[in-house]
Amino acid sequence: MFAVLKTGGKQYRVQAGDLLRIERIAAQAGETVQFNEVLMLGGDNPVIGAPTIEGAGVQAEVIDQIKADKVIHYVKRRRKHSSQRTKGHRQKLTLVKVTDILASGADATGVKAAIGTGSVSGFAVAAAAPVKAAKSSKPAKSEAAAVEGTRPANLLTEARDGKPDDLKKISGVGPKLEGLLHQNGVFHFDQIAAWTSSEIAYMDDQLSFKGRIERDGWIDQAKQFAAEKE
Repeated sequence: MFAVLKTGGKQYRVQAGDLLRIERIAAQAGETVQFNEVLMLGGDNPVIGAPTIEGAGVQAEVIDQIKADKVIHYVKRRRKHSSQRTKGHRQKLTLVKVTDILASGADATGVKAAIGTGSVSGFAVAAAAPVKAAKSSKPAKSEAAAVEGTRPANLLTEARDGKPDDLKKISGVGPKLEGLLHQNGVFHFDQIAAWTSSEIAYMDDQLSFKGRIERDGWIDQAKQFAAEKE
């Protein structure tokens, strides 16, 4: 018998004895976990779920928590003052060995459900939902309180003398981002050059590019371009 299970947004065809590398789940080496999202059972009498098969499950032993091979990509910006950098990433995975496939009764085994470290899935949803609702009775933050940092004091309603600086000279700023800066009252290099760390946090929040201002060195670039205008 084989089964098709779903975990971490991916589907796997498995049978007893198979070793799998899956998106990381919350479990320690040596533990037995159960995958409850079974989409299909194969064999002499195949069963197809709609979308999952009620009561079916796949049990597996956690062998180890591992990382995938490093994936490296290179970023180069084409504009005049571009920057070049490389990024590396190793996906966190869990190595498991399939021990048993249950066609029914999986919801009554008591075996720990295999839950991803970033999401809740399978039969654990019903148990997890009430806990989340009961965590706190504090009122939600207002929209104004949720904004990080301090609003820059040098924002303008329009460019001085009707002539905004070409903010696209700053690495990482394209036409769309320049338009967002204008909408938020930023038209000149000297405005950006004068931002404090708290004001940078505010503008990061407004532009929806967390950390980009400091990562791309906007302040230093703006100081240079502002000095060139003088």
